[in-house]
Amino acid sequence: MNSLAAALAAAALMTLPLSAAKFLLYVGTYTGPKSEGIYAYRFDDETGATEPLGLAARTENPTFLAIHPNGRFLYAANETGTWRGKPGGYVTAYAIDSANGKLRELGQQSTVGGGPCHLSTDPAGRQLLVANYGGGSTLSLPLLKDGSVGPHGFFSQHRGSSVNKSRQSEPHAHSINLGPDGHVAWVADLGTDSLHAYAFDPAKGLTRALPAQDVPLAPGSGPRHLAFSPDGHHAYVINELLSTVTAFQYDARKGRMTQIGTVSTLPPGHDGTGTTTAEIRVHPSGRFVFGSNRGHDSIAVFGRDAASGRLTPVEITKTGGKTPRNFNFDPSGKFLFAAGQNSDDIRQFKIDAQTGQLTPTGLKLEVGAPVCLRFVPLK
Repeated sequence: MNSLAAALAAAALMTLPLSAAKFLLYVGTYTGPKSEGIYAYRFDDETGATEPLGLAARTENPTFLAIHPNGRFLYAANETGTWRGKPGGYVTAYAIDSANGKLRELGQQSTVGGGPCHLSTDPAGRQLLVANYGGGSTLSLPLLKDGSVGPHGFFSQHRGSSVNKSRQSEPHAHSINLGPDGHVAWVADLGTDSLHAYAFDPAKGLTRALPAQDVPLAPGSGPRHLAFSPDGHHAYVINELLSTVTAFQYDARKGRMTQIGTVSTLPPGHDGTGTTTAEIRVHPSGRFVFGSNRGHDSIAVFGRDAASGRLTPVEITKTGGKTPRNFNFDPSGKFLFAAGQNSDDIRQFKIDAQTGQLTPTGLKLEVGAPVCLRFVPLK
């Protein structure tokens, strides 16, 4: 297929009415000249066709999104330093209209600390867990039956620093994920080079810190995001400042991490100048792990040994966009969507089920400063 034909085919995919669409795709952004909030698309996982639905909700800096387990509600981390005139960012709750993708606001709650950058829910949909990058803190908020969010029930201010004086002079909680055991939540703190462990109760949320289970990373690593394998036996942390991925064996019974190795996300010989990593995800098949490089503007693909959890480099694929802060798989695991924060676009790739290698489909969605992608099944 020549370049003109490829461009026409991609344009057709972008505008094709999707009567058989199975999913909605929501995009969180940094608001500014080209973005007003959260945007929505219809998506067909059989063909990869994606139809723009426009602005779903007007809101400030919804830079990370989480979907309620029942698929009816969406939560946005509004990455700001103040809320209603007081210090701290906030989260906004929405009801999802599956007919048109629009979001109806259900209310907001303060995150107490500034710059909330990551959200997750527990499997029962009773708690919202939040990491504040700017505040260097973490908290949990109860989720009410109508989908709204109650005031926080637990708050923890992190302490400490590390060796990179320009980025690690203070704590920066960057993500929070509940372990597959359901009893321990893990917070990756870029500023302290640590994974902090917290006890979790579905009825109460986070209840206390578990410092004896905290895990140190190599000085200057800057741990950012964490992903568990589908079998729950391993965890993978992407380190923003050193452009590496650290693998862990996970003991669900004890809620403990044991480090088993670290690999680079960059090509051999690259010294890491001008690059930082961002997102990490384990493929639904459990066979591959993917991580994004900003600056190098690429996705690193690793093969995963299910028994040992160790990673083997497969390839490093340029995204074609700039600054892939976030990427996500569609629910079928056939496609990868990479959000180009500084190129104002989202690029689609086909995933080879046997090798994990990525092939661009030619589909490009234009949206201002995209930084989070979430799929929701249509009822």
